[in-house]
Amino acid sequence: MRNTTRRRVPATLVLASAARPGLAVACALLLAGCFAAPIGARRVDPRTVHRTLTRNVLNSGKPSGPTRNVLEQRALVDRFDDDPEQALAALHAAALSDGGQDELFALAELSFLHAEDTGSRPHYLASAVYAWTFLFPEGAAEPPSPFDPRFRTACDLYNRGITAGLEEPGSDEVALRSETYALPFGALDVTLDPAGLTWGDRTLTHFIPVAEYEIRGLPTRHRWPGLGAPLAARTEPTPGQPTDDFVAPGVLVPVSALLRLDGARAALPEGRLAGTLEVRPATGPEAVTLEGKPVPLENESTATLAYMLAESPVWRREIAGFLESIGGIDVKTQLRALEPYRPGRIPVVFVHGTASSAGRWAQMVNELDNDPRLLDRYQFWFFTYDTGNPIGYSAMLLREALSERVAILDPTGADPALRQMVVIGHSQGGLLTKTTVVDSGSRFWDNVSRKPIDQLDLSDESRRVLRGSLFYTPLPFVRVVIFIATPQRGSYMAGNWLAHYVARFVTLPNRLLRVTSDLLTLNKDALALAGVSRMPTAVHNMTPGNPWVKTLASLPMAPGVEAHSIIAVTGDGPPEGQDDGVVEYESAHIDGVVSEFVVRSPHSCQDNPDTINEVRRILLEHAAGEEQRAAGAEPALAAAPR
Repeated sequence: MRNTTRRRVPATLVLASAARPGLAVACALLLAGCFAAPIGARRVDPRTVHRTLTRNVLNSGKPSGPTRNVLEQRALVDRFDDDPEQALAALHAAALSDGGQDELFALAELSFLHAEDTGSRPHYLASAVYAWTFLFPEGAAEPPSPFDPRFRTACDLYNRGITAGLEEPGSDEVALRSETYALPFGALDVTLDPAGLTWGDRTLTHFIPVAEYEIRGLPTRHRWPGLGAPLAARTEPTPGQPTDDFVAPGVLVPVSALLRLDGARAALPEGRLAGTLEVRPATGPEAVTLEGKPVPLENESTATLAYMLAESPVWRREIAGFLESIGGIDVKTQLRALEPYRPGRIPVVFVHGTASSAGRWAQMVNELDNDPRLLDRYQFWFFTYDTGNPIGYSAMLLREALSERVAILDPTGADPALRQMVVIGHSQGGLLTKTTVVDSGSRFWDNVSRKPIDQLDLSDESRRVLRGSLFYTPLPFVRVVIFIATPQRGSYMAGNWLAHYVARFVTLPNRLLRVTSDLLTLNKDALALAGVSRMPTAVHNMTPGNPWVKTLASLPMAPGVEAHSIIAVTGDGPPEGQDDGVVEYESAHIDGVVSEFVVRSPHSCQDNPDTINEVRRILLEHAAGEEQRAAGAEPALAAAPR
């Protein structure tokens, strides 16, 4: 039976509570506070939680959660704040005695943090050593899961530790050499493998940590993630070896510096470690074998390209290359590549436009050169020329440069990829490009003279220049041409009075001045045009109605050549009647192309994503077609313009 006896409350307490209600409330709050839970959780913005969970020393300057756990478990939180080196020594001893992967990762992160605070090279290198032992445990220890966020952080700590630990004091370069380096707990003997310093016929030198640079001007930044310090290397001719100038001297090479630390975990107790420093040029996804497994190398291709172009003289040549030629154009005319020739890869040749340079192809190259589908199929070449010269003359130089290069690289014709060349020209460069795939006969010459060229009184050099500038046959190794914003029938901008006024200041190369003198003084009666007093410039050639551009527009592409047009217009709707600010659609449109693609852009559209994607599409189809031909099948071409 339930006991219903009530406990009697003293009357004095009841009276006191009634008399002083504030005191009762205070007592209730005090009792509630005494029994509040000391541990709890509250819901917050998920981004706040994510930042907390993913925080590490590299992105916040503070240790990650797992490292803070280790400090707490080892009672080292206060000691690390007061004396970081003593705390690191204690944690190092604990890792060797009864610790494991957790302690090694914490050592890597905390060593890097201390190095950042003090600039200590030994601690940067120690961070790399600890990160390596975490990533590649020896014996029965399990390697970290790729789903563990510490895995990627450890890779970055290793990469950054190598970069900062080997950085030359007082310099912005990294020193790659054989040397013994101090560690907080001993020493690291580094042996450089010299084999990696050879790049074609040149030697790699002056290594720059471009991963630490911010870039501008390139909207996409490509980094191939992996292991190794991503650097950019300069090149020098290898002493005692002949050097070809096909690769420009100012080219920077993306490389990865890998410090191989085999047996590092077993050597930690003794404090004497040894590592082999390997330098590997890596223009794309490359891998090495570590602990029996393939491991990708990290490299910074976009940052290397941006750093190279930031200090390149190419930009200063753009206007100068239009207005003047000093001592002859051959000094400035160049066919260059970003890397040594690789047999089996199809050349893609970029030809820039008026008052422009090879630098204007940077974003397109940045995208195409970082596409894994294209990396092993193509190599990229660049043609530079003085854009104020007569287009026929520049076309001669392009044709000669390509023919000479193919003969040098493959004199016996053993590399079929060289005979599948793609030439891409923007604006005036598109006109030069077309001359590589047409048979002109005497059509251009008939605009100049009423007599055959062999009947004129000319020096051997003048006759050679005139033949090369006005008589074209298809280059047998060019299989695909791409015209980008090309004034096939001339540019209305070239026809205005201002363009012709500026053209008066164009200085032609000496050899063209001699040709002009031979024609006007020895063969004046043979000239088809009366009143000619000087050689026409590129501006005159691109003026609508000019005999040169009219003749080129009338010539069909050679059989077997695939031609594609990318035409820019600035407005919406049908492209007819529109222009890109320089060239009208009707001038850029030609028959006989496999595809035509209209991009909504001003004239300089080389870095437009739609232009780049269309070039990518064409290159992928061309490479696939060549693979089908190699397998004995004939690929089908696109049936209609796009």
